[in-house]
Amino acid sequence: MTFETQFAERKTQSILKILAGNPRPLGSVVIARQLKNMGIDLGARGVRYHLKLTDEQGLTRLAGWRDGRQITELGLKELKQGLVKDKVGFAISRIEWLAFRTTFDVNRKTGFVPVNVSVISKQAFNKALHIMRPVFSRNLCVSDLVMKVPSGEKIGDYIVPQGKVALATVCSIVINGALLKLGVPLNSRFGGLLQMQAGNPLRFTELVNYDGCSLDPSVIFIKARMTSVSQMVGTGNGSILANFREMLSVCRPIVEETAQKLKDARLHGILALGQANEPVCEMPVGRNRTAMVLIGGLNPIAAVEEAGIDVEYFPMSTVVEYSDLVRFEELFK
Repeated sequence: MTFETQFAERKTQSILKILAGNPRPLGSVVIARQLKNMGIDLGARGVRYHLKLTDEQGLTRLAGWRDGRQITELGLKELKQGLVKDKVGFAISRIEWLAFRTTFDVNRKTGFVPVNVSVISKQAFNKALHIMRPVFSRNLCVSDLVMKVPSGEKIGDYIVPQGKVALATVCSIVINGALLKLGVPLNSRFGGLLQMQAGNPLRFTELVNYDGCSLDPSVIFIKARMTSVSQMVGTGNGSILANFREMLSVCRPIVEETAQKLKDARLHGILALGQANEPVCEMPVGRNRTAMVLIGGLNPIAAVEEAGIDVEYFPMSTVVEYSDLVRFEELFK
């Protein structure tokens, strides 16, 4: 692929991204303005040229007597699959971005917390809730605080489709964010499958490094049906989603104190906290470093997938107000 072709494809992908993020049709002038905000200098005339090409490819369609365009289903598919090389490192950059946007105050118990968004059909939602119930009761999640979003309503930039229900679950990045606000940066190394034995963490059996990943590792493991969360709930043995973080060992006392405050706020995502220079779950750490294992926020959803219920999920999706979350058990009332 020549540089010119690659640059043209990048502009097309950016236009599709803009259209996908707006429920209403957009004209070339508006698109050109938003492209400029993204650092792409392309005038309205140039945008119309690219839109003509995307119309011919079936990626966009005219949605009015003017030049308003909407993205098509084929366009959404292309957007997800295109420019994979640009997505390398997506996971780590998303973690850092959400950690920065997390404003949760462990003392006041207020502020924004990061969430994963999972979408289930209305018909299957109640069944999914019953499948998730023992997972939440065993604390195989970051928190039992959730948010139910009905069809037609918006969470972050996502509008829940008709016939669907969205469930927001707290993401483990809340730990990153809370500690970052206290001056403790975490090194997010990888997501993986953690083998549990008699209810206790044993070792990581599969790993995906965040730096070289174009997807959230949890998505990979869930879609491949590699988890056994429900088995873990029933027997104490199984493979769950977990994340591996590192910090400077000198920060450990702050982390211990913060972990207790997070628990008081029903945020119990820290599964294991090591000692300086010592491996955790058979994973070595760097010199003067301490390791931490966090529970994956999508474990309840993994259990639903294991039961054969289709779920569309958007891990590391957005942030919501902590005060807007409710206990999972409230969903049964």
